[in-house]
Amino acid sequence: MATKFLSPKLLTTLSFPSITRFLNSASTASIAAVSPLNFDETPEPAAAEKQLTSLDESTTPTLDLYDHQKLFSSVSTSKLLRSSATLGLASNERFVDFGTWVMNSRLMETSLVRDVILKTVKHTFFQHFCAGETTEEAVDCVKRIHDGGFRGMLVYAVEHTDDNAGCDRNLEGFIRSVEFAKSLPPLSVSFVIAKITAICPIGLLRRVSDLLRWQYKDPSFTLPWKLNTLPIFSDSSALYHTLQKPAPLSPQEELDLHLAHQRLLRLCQKCVQDNVPLTIDAEDTSIQPAIDYFTYSSAIMYNRDDKPIVYGTIQAYLKDAGERLFMATKTAESLGIPMGFKLVRGAYMSSESRLASSLGYDSPIHNSIQETHACYNDCASFMLERIAGGYDAVVLATHNIESGQLAASKACDLGIRKGNQKLEFAQLYGMSEALSFGLRNAGFQVSKYLPYGPVDMVMPYLLRRAEENRGLLSTPSLDRVLMGNELMRRLKKLQFAKSEMASSPSSIEP
Repeated sequence: MATKFLSPKLLTTLSFPSITRFLNSASTASIAAVSPLNFDETPEPAAAEKQLTSLDESTTPTLDLYDHQKLFSSVSTSKLLRSSATLGLASNERFVDFGTWVMNSRLMETSLVRDVILKTVKHTFFQHFCAGETTEEAVDCVKRIHDGGFRGMLVYAVEHTDDNAGCDRNLEGFIRSVEFAKSLPPLSVSFVIAKITAICPIGLLRRVSDLLRWQYKDPSFTLPWKLNTLPIFSDSSALYHTLQKPAPLSPQEELDLHLAHQRLLRLCQKCVQDNVPLTIDAEDTSIQPAIDYFTYSSAIMYNRDDKPIVYGTIQAYLKDAGERLFMATKTAESLGIPMGFKLVRGAYMSSESRLASSLGYDSPIHNSIQETHACYNDCASFMLERIAGGYDAVVLATHNIESGQLAASKACDLGIRKGNQKLEFAQLYGMSEALSFGLRNAGFQVSKYLPYGPVDMVMPYLLRRAEENRGLLSTPSLDRVLMGNELMRRLKKLQFAKSEMASSPSSIEP
């Protein structure tokens, strides 16, 4: 019989100063001006020119994000051209809409059409946003970005499955990721990323989430299979998914839950053995309680000696994000367990709001993008202060220029040494290159999120990114502006060199 370590309601007497204030030690522009793009967020359009003019010398001495020659000095002209062309295509909303329709249409059932489409995708968007089709190709990508001063987050890009056989296959893919990470140069891989939906049937995750929600509503409701965990809910968490008392797990469901837990434990044991940190990705609120349960129960088992191996993910666009982060870290601290978190904004805004509205409830998402920005930056501040105090670790996964600036400045103000293994910045591979290069040039550790796998398996990832990022890519983003400026600079330099050669005498007359 498992027990809760600490009831969330007992934590209400604890103060929460860091989560209720901005990164006040950093001098910067208003949060309201921040572009919302992040690892898993729905962006709103923002003019790159406005971003560029806001990044003047007085903003922060930590990052230089506007010197395109310095930022892209290690990038070949051919790669800049390919990147600009790909981002240009992705910025065309009609093109994205058409591509999404084709990929979801019956045309994909015709083998010839399917082969042509997948080959086209492979040599354009897949090549730009993904690390390869095989682990070996992903490893080559890790080596390339490591030569450029970045680290890789290996992501075997399987989405979810509904049966134990598929879960077992997916686990082997994650295990191979850890093995290849171990074979690479030290520190070239920062994390292996896993999805619980890939190693536990998604229907079972919904059942477990329902049961956990009901137990939070009614603490007398017993769950005999439940392991020790950290607080999963706060008083502001969305509980409307479970309006009636759910039936207990059947014997078969309990067996399937045990098998899923054993898969995660095997993956964690492999990560401990090979000293490769593991980050668990977040999903929508209908199944996130079960994912947090898996994550926290594993962290309790494997996070030791002030070194987190298992990291969870906090989605800052949720109204309860700050409270849950606070409760989880404080409870873990009381138990002597170091915690690690990847901080993102969130990816399921439309579906979350639609479901809540259909049930007659308020959305679990913040009411405005400014509130989401504030929550993200407060959570980042809270984690940075904990690191400065000798606790925990964080991955600040952001494409947001001001969030990156704020966090970098805050880290410096707190005396967090650049290169500290407990602080990592991260961006998606193929996106926010200016921010990645700027953070790298400032001396911070920066990782790129590297999804890999067969093109058809990775397509859901690409389609989701295309949909999520349409707002950003439909406007002149910072990357596109800076890449264009750098290409123009190189073209002018080439023209000047040719002009100089033409004006010089090719021979001396006798």
